[in-house]
Amino acid sequence: MEQSLPRRPFDQFRNTPQLAAGLLLIAVWWPLAWGEFGSISHYYFFPLWLGYVLSVDGLVWLRRGTSPLVRLGWSYPLVFVISAPFWWMFEFLNRTLTNWSYITPWDYGLVGRTIIGSFSFATVIPAVLTTAELLWTFIGSDRGGVRLRLGRNGLIGAHIAGWLMLISMMIWPEYLFPFCWLSVLFILDPIARALGATTISTLFERGRTGPLLSLAAAGLVCGWFWEMWNYLAMPKWIYSVPHVGFLHVWEMPILGYGGYIPFAFEIFAFYVLVVAALPWLGLEPDPKSGRPQIDPVEGRFL
Repeated sequence: MEQSLPRRPFDQFRNTPQLAAGLLLIAVWWPLAWGEFGSISHYYFFPLWLGYVLSVDGLVWLRRGTSPLVRLGWSYPLVFVISAPFWWMFEFLNRTLTNWSYITPWDYGLVGRTIIGSFSFATVIPAVLTTAELLWTFIGSDRGGVRLRLGRNGLIGAHIAGWLMLISMMIWPEYLFPFCWLSVLFILDPIARALGATTISTLFERGRTGPLLSLAAAGLVCGWFWEMWNYLAMPKWIYSVPHVGFLHVWEMPILGYGGYIPFAFEIFAFYVLVVAALPWLGLEPDPKSGRPQIDPVEGRFL
């Protein structure tokens, strides 16, 4: 009988080069982010978070035999490309909210801020959705929950409610700033649903709490790392949130971490909308179907 050879140390890194590359990036750029090593330390965000994304992708591959990077192939960088404008939308909203601001070692200028910001924001979507897929491997089988059926009229109402939340937030930002983390979801989800995508509202209608828990937990996990790595870094961001700016964990008020849950849902809504509206981008592993096949019920979030 043929016996399998014992696994040698670091075999997993040979099989998952993205895991090795990701851990190396983290090992290099985490100390650079928190230390004073000249101007190179000021450009930590993208390589550090690229390391995070690659590391998590490698862990997904080890647990499932597949991963977003493996499935999407050469289309995978486009996930980073569409992530940047997604977060720039929140930067625009924050011009009214002023809930967060940035401390920089010097003025980068408009062009510099745009370039550095775009590279940094490009990691948001892949970080959250890849983390959600990893967490799904631990949750296992889906868990049935309360079904919330909206129907066509309910989806139209949700879409209108999203715009009302957004407008009212811009009028009364001091009191309605939490709508920033709900309005985008309510606006985008019905549009993506109309295009045939599996959306957050779809999951609620089917009572699929497993994928919802995976996304919610992914938002909290990424939120923890965002805030932790930011705390001793330069440049960095700080918060000025009215009424709830107490009991900080890193720079973030503790109640602010709750916003990472609907934020993860907004990320998913935006991503499935892009996939459904722009199938030629190749972000779908099965583009011949003509419909978005992202199936969080089966654990595929990218």
